[in-house]
Amino acid sequence: MVHVYNCHPFSSQQIVQVEQEPGLICCGGGALFVVATGGCKVEAYNLEKEGCPLICRFATMGTVKSIQHSRMGDYLVTIEGKNCATYLRAYTNWRYQAEGKARVGVRLLGHLLRGASVRGGAQMEIIEIPLSERPVAVACCPVTGDLLVGCENTLVLFTLRRQNQQSQNQSQQMVQSTWTNSQQSSSQSQGQIMDSNPNFLDFERSVILHLSQMKPKQVALCGEYVAVQGELEVLVVKLETSSDPKTLEESDTKKTDHLEDHVDFQILPIHQELLGDRAKDCDIAVSIEKTGLEDSKGQYTLSYVLFRRFTPDFFQGCSVEETQLHSLQLYPLFTGNQSMSLQEPSCVFCFFSLPSAGYLYSLKGGVELLSAYQYPEKVLKAVLTDYLLHVITKSALQCFTVRCAAVAARIEDPYIDSTMKACPPCSMEVCALRIQLFIGLRSVCVYGHHVVLLSAADAETTEEPERTTQRRGLELKEHTLLTGILLAVGIDPATTPALESLLSRPFLSRKWTISSPKETSTAGHGWNLYVVDTVSPLTLYQEMVEYSQRYAETNPQAQSLRHLLSEAHLLLRTSLLQTSEQQRIIEEDSSPSLQADTEGPSVKQAAVRTDSTELEEAFKQNCAQLGDCFSRGSQRECHLALPYYRMSGLSVTELMARNRPLAGRPQSYGPGFLFYLKHYLFEETEQVLSQEAADEVIDIFSQSEPSQLVSVCASPSLINTSPAKTLQILQHLENTAGVSVPLTTTMATMMLRLEDLPEYTRLMERHAEMVLVYGFIEEPRLLLHGGDGGQHAHVRPTALTRQLAKSQPGLLVAAVVALHENNKVQLQHADHIFKELDCENCLQVDFWEAMLMASSQETIIQELLFRVASVYIDRLTNTPSETHTNGPHAPSKRRPLKSADDLINSCSHYGALYPWLIVLNPAHTTSSQHQEALYKLQSLLCGPSLSVGSVMPLMERLSDETLWGFSLHLLCATRRGQYDSSIEKLLDRCPQAIIAYANHHLQDSHMVLWWQKLLPELCNRTRVAADNSILLAALKETLVVVAMETSPTEFLELMPEDGTASYFLPYLLTCSQRHLLA
Repeated sequence: MVHVYNCHPFSSQQIVQVEQEPGLICCGGGALFVVATGGCKVEAYNLEKEGCPLICRFATMGTVKSIQHSRMGDYLVTIEGKNCATYLRAYTNWRYQAEGKARVGVRLLGHLLRGASVRGGAQMEIIEIPLSERPVAVACCPVTGDLLVGCENTLVLFTLRRQNQQSQNQSQQMVQSTWTNSQQSSSQSQGQIMDSNPNFLDFERSVILHLSQMKPKQVALCGEYVAVQGELEVLVVKLETSSDPKTLEESDTKKTDHLEDHVDFQILPIHQELLGDRAKDCDIAVSIEKTGLEDSKGQYTLSYVLFRRFTPDFFQGCSVEETQLHSLQLYPLFTGNQSMSLQEPSCVFCFFSLPSAGYLYSLKGGVELLSAYQYPEKVLKAVLTDYLLHVITKSALQCFTVRCAAVAARIEDPYIDSTMKACPPCSMEVCALRIQLFIGLRSVCVYGHHVVLLSAADAETTEEPERTTQRRGLELKEHTLLTGILLAVGIDPATTPALESLLSRPFLSRKWTISSPKETSTAGHGWNLYVVDTVSPLTLYQEMVEYSQRYAETNPQAQSLRHLLSEAHLLLRTSLLQTSEQQRIIEEDSSPSLQADTEGPSVKQAAVRTDSTELEEAFKQNCAQLGDCFSRGSQRECHLALPYYRMSGLSVTELMARNRPLAGRPQSYGPGFLFYLKHYLFEETEQVLSQEAADEVIDIFSQSEPSQLVSVCASPSLINTSPAKTLQILQHLENTAGVSVPLTTTMATMMLRLEDLPEYTRLMERHAEMVLVYGFIEEPRLLLHGGDGGQHAHVRPTALTRQLAKSQPGLLVAAVVALHENNKVQLQHADHIFKELDCENCLQVDFWEAMLMASSQETIIQELLFRVASVYIDRLTNTPSETHTNGPHAPSKRRPLKSADDLINSCSHYGALYPWLIVLNPAHTTSSQHQEALYKLQSLLCGPSLSVGSVMPLMERLSDETLWGFSLHLLCATRRGQYDSSIEKLLDRCPQAIIAYANHHLQDSHMVLWWQKLLPELCNRTRVAADNSILLAALKETLVVVAMETSPTEFLELMPEDGTASYFLPYLLTCSQRHLLA
């Protein structure tokens, strides 16, 4: 479906004063090239100046049958005929003819001029390009300037080369610099043509493609893409250079053989559309002929991209002539962050047309049919541009919109279809704009905003009766031939009415239905050459907006309104892409020309910046209008209001004013606007609404979606809302919807803002603390603002959080732990909350201890273990008099939520204290905070989870002069397996604890330490201090254990040589008895 809008895309038109009747036209480089009927002279006119003055004229070497201009290299290429032969020629440096110079050099391809011809200065050159076959069509690459020639059965690709006078004897190099539009336009001035160091263009044949089953009528080239068009089919392939080529000959040969087997039985071609890799299944084989340059350039590899074949619908009365293709075009599009001279285009589009319909495909990033244009009448030719598709019929010029900008936007930003950005879809239906009427249009070409039209009145010829007689003879011949074919395969047409009806139609002969071009009458029946200027995109956008107001006034939800505004959106996107490209080109051109012209580039930059500013403002306005459309639209598309409103840059207050229901209309706010408003409020934002705006938001949701009121009230944007008014609305909601924990908590928050603490307390006591925790999980923003999903580093507690820290710290800690475990808040955000509350040393440590009880993530557990261990060590290093003032983790007077015993009983990471620690721990010799920190740190070291190596650097801060300090160092040494040194240290400092230590640690694999380490140490020490009762008691306990664990022989070997036998005899007797019993 094609939408039709009465918007006029044309601003003015003028007639080019041409002396002779034009036969062929083309344009490029700011110039219009006209070949007069008869075709031996080319005239160039300046399209950039009023009246299109003549730039130059020059003669050709033959009758021009086809002419093309290349933007890269600024050269002309022609197919010429002379003396029944066809030639291909390129005309370079043609602008030098503007000064009236008669010097023209003629040379063959690859043979640069030398001697006097070069020393005489720059001149126009005619390059003769020899071919083995007659050229039929020619195309120039808009990106590289390469040349593609279509012959009867082959395609020949020529690479553009450029070298200057100093480097003629060197190897030819690829064209690397961009011949920008600004350079081409400025070079049209006759006073700016000469160059002290002229460039010489040449071509090098790089590859030859052989086609089977297809005769080219038109060709197109863009970068690596090659397109060829026959009478009824279009084929697009991609040529790439590779060091490891794919061999295509075998598959091509098999395909050709397969086709030859079936060609005799194929009466009519079937309709086909093969995209991407499927295009290789077409019946057209393409083979690459080596040119001998592969060693230096790499091997060419070929891949199929697109194949489309049409067939006439004979039963609908269509002839082959009405199905004949035309206007093949490959069109590149660069995005704003690209450099044309260094990169390939972001997008490449392929367009071709039937007389009744046109087709636009996107080739890069997946082949896709973007648009199918249904023409109201027979179209003669079509030209694709960034903004519009221009088509001509016999009597009119018409424009259609294109979807190139939609493709470019998605390639430039793959995430454009999100909640932040949006763009109309590539598959959106196209629209036709107002028609401009003409008489006898024959040809069209486009340069920039100039559309050049050639019109000529039809002249009746005396050949028509003769053609009619010839056609009737061909009809009879066709009927007889096809009847014979059907009878040969066993089908009698007389018995099948459908076949008999088909054979009676004169539509099967392709030879006579394709009419040859008419020769223009020499007598002349009137002709004109028009230059029609299109309006600026901004002007066309404004007209579209004015036109859309008609739909907005009658039906704001009309599909046509949305479609027209989407068309305007794509128009502005294309303009912004071009403006950014123009600005980049001007900046590149201004750097080398600063000394020669300091004023020109700055003026151009200022003009481009002004245009860019106007376009951006219009773009924001259009986004707001599209947002308005989707805000009132259906549920299926209402979500699009969010990205368009965001791109508009309007504040939520301005958007609420745009969406207020009109007076006299009971219609409430649209679903799209509510969708936007919920995202604005539910996602974290730093913009705080005024009380008036916040109260309006509450009113909106109380009328439209009361169930969302709790979440809306929790938004940080609404902290200025009136608490009394909001409380009334919430109480009404509670009366209608019932009591809920989040609603009660929200009402308590409003009471807190009203400083009504008794009522606040009453509301908070409605539910148990655990139930309140579930309510905070359901709506986390009741406790904290910011930090959503880690996108915002700054988080802050709410007024309710501050009140809970004072009155119900346990509830606050439990709630934050629950939020973390349910992925509602991150650990660093929770830490920041407690820092904001000035509770780093009390509630924050309580939170970490509670997290150790709740968390199951190993990385978080290890981090928290290190944190709490460092806090305990900090507390222990402070003296009792300094505990309240020094250090970031100095303990407060408030008792911790969990004691050491609580943690030992409820948290697996805290272990029960070893029995020998009781001997070492002081009894009430330090403050209670100091004692609690000691027990918790000892419990951590007794537990299974804390990595001792991670806390060893911190333990160095603790002195081992005190028993409790010694106990911590001894715990660390024991955890690290240093039992020998630990036994020695313990015997030195506290021998009364040695047996308890040994009973706990010297077990299983460490049992041997009883007689290998402990027994010798005790014997040696008692020998020195015989009256030490503690050592003697420990020695006796040790001998009992050794006697139980060793054999009599081993026991005897362990006895000291100078020991008293009577002292060891009872233990030896016990050992022997145990051994006998065993």
